[in-house]
Amino acid sequence: MKFMKLGSKPDCFQSEGNNLRYVASELASDIIIHIGDVKFYLHKFPLLSKSAHLQKLVTNSNEGNGDEVHIHDIPGGHTAFETCAKFCYGMTVTLNAYNLIAARCAAEYLEMNESVEKGNLIYKIDVFLNSSILKSWKDSIIVLQTTKSHLPMCEELKLVGHCVEAIASRACIDVSKVDWSYTYNRKKIHEENDIDPNLHGARSRMVPKDWWVEDLSELEVVDTYKRVIMSIKNKGIVSDEVIGEALKAYASRKLQGFGKGLIQNNDASKYSSILDTVVWLLPAEKGSVSCGFLLKLLKLSISLDLGEHTKGELVKRIGHQLEEASVNDLLIRASNGDTTSLYDVHVVQQMLKEFMSRDQDSDETSGEINHAQKPGILSEASKLMVAKLVDGYLAGIAEDPNLPSSTFVGLAEMVSSFPRPSHDGLYRAIDMYLKRHPGISKSERKRICRLMDCKKLSVEACMHAVQNERLPMRVIVQVLFFEQVKANAASSGCSTPDLPRAIKDLNSTSYGSSRSVATNPEEDWDAVASADELKALRGELAALRLGNRSAAERVKSNNNNNNADKAAISKVKGLLMSKRMFSRMWSSSSKGGQGGENSGSDSSDSLGSTMEEAKSSPLRKGRHSVS
Repeated sequence: MKFMKLGSKPDCFQSEGNNLRYVASELASDIIIHIGDVKFYLHKFPLLSKSAHLQKLVTNSNEGNGDEVHIHDIPGGHTAFETCAKFCYGMTVTLNAYNLIAARCAAEYLEMNESVEKGNLIYKIDVFLNSSILKSWKDSIIVLQTTKSHLPMCEELKLVGHCVEAIASRACIDVSKVDWSYTYNRKKIHEENDIDPNLHGARSRMVPKDWWVEDLSELEVVDTYKRVIMSIKNKGIVSDEVIGEALKAYASRKLQGFGKGLIQNNDASKYSSILDTVVWLLPAEKGSVSCGFLLKLLKLSISLDLGEHTKGELVKRIGHQLEEASVNDLLIRASNGDTTSLYDVHVVQQMLKEFMSRDQDSDETSGEINHAQKPGILSEASKLMVAKLVDGYLAGIAEDPNLPSSTFVGLAEMVSSFPRPSHDGLYRAIDMYLKRHPGISKSERKRICRLMDCKKLSVEACMHAVQNERLPMRVIVQVLFFEQVKANAASSGCSTPDLPRAIKDLNSTSYGSSRSVATNPEEDWDAVASADELKALRGELAALRLGNRSAAERVKSNNNNNNADKAAISKVKGLLMSKRMFSRMWSSSSKGGQGGENSGSDSSDSLGSTMEEAKSSPLRKGRHSVS
């Protein structure tokens, strides 16, 4: 730290108790100056020769007694006045970054300027400030900190502006010319020397571009920090990424509980001001701050109930880099006023809208620019990442017992067009929702399950699904049948065929609309399957795959089944209508390995005709609804 000594005479100020100061001298004091509760017994000549204000006070004393003066509003109080008085006596005065601003403001108050005497205190302090203090990074920050106690005078004297400009200029210099910040030195030198005893001092390490961010986090006045960052940004030298790191460091230092996205005490107004400032200072460039950082800011803004403008700005920024988010970050608790939901799903929907607006913005871009190079265009990789993110988020909010199925479905449908090679994550979310909401209607269950494409389930997911008693019968039939299709394709060495349209129709809302209720009642297809019915389904479809069981084997198998198994098998056979129908479907799907989508379409006709044949089947007589 730099310092300056003024005067050469020894310090002769003496004290008696806490409220009395005097100068040890052969001359008796001829003036008493009251600074608050403290009395100074001093001499007029040295004081009045350097202070125009004291001259006026002594001359214009209202009491007619010029030997006693009362001063109540001098900046820095009795300590700063004592510094000025010592200077008047020519005694040694030591000025440094901590007491310089108080002395400067007190000297301004006392009018110790050049018009009274050349080389007066104001002039000497200004020279020391500009030539020494503001040349030091550490001292500049300390001086700026001390200005908060002497506002608005420091603003009027432009001391704050000079400090801000000096700090901003130092932050923008080339890192090769930086001698480390004092905060970094305190934290790192010991660790560095422990690693390598041959290294001495902080200069032995390479200076990072964000070397100054921790130091500026020590600034206590929010508006002061804002002015410094704005000055740095306006110079256009420091990158947006470094500005982003500075804001992150400042938020972490000033916002207790920021790492958890929560505020843990009641000082909401202070934190609101800090949060508004951080959001206002965010660089415009995408990626200058992480999506996780933005989401923490958003959680705090919701917790503090900040204005819609601040929250809207954060939602927009998050939406433009949503692919970087994590599920835990998106699980934002609903505000205290919302007693119906655990999580704020609406704000996530807004993020998704902002994310998808990047495609709309790119479509509006004029010119013959290549589609892949248009600004803001969503890549397939980004869409895939967001689709997986939404799947995970749906699984997270599925635990909310008050989450409406319409909200769950609406959120999932927002990314239904995004490419997803696997629907395992979506299946997991659907299963968790069905488990947590067992009382939903059959139509709601059907609508939720339609979100999932059974063809895109992994082997593990299929194994779980065919034993899942929460799924409607139509979904289990799809999973089981396609599992057999894939197994048959693998054994024959052909590519996996597409599902016949008959199986696809099991999930369509219009299925059975042109058929009689006796032929295919929707209730049975949309009802959940019992354990026995699941077992029977797997057995029947496995039989279709084998296709060669003898009559004797079937009789023997039927004789071994207990009554519950027989009832389940009877019902399943009623649902499946006949082996002949599914044999046609199987044959059609096998041909589909060669014919692709066209073969799948043909199977719909086969299924429709077989349904008509099955109307008179004796298996239909024992049919009953599972409701």
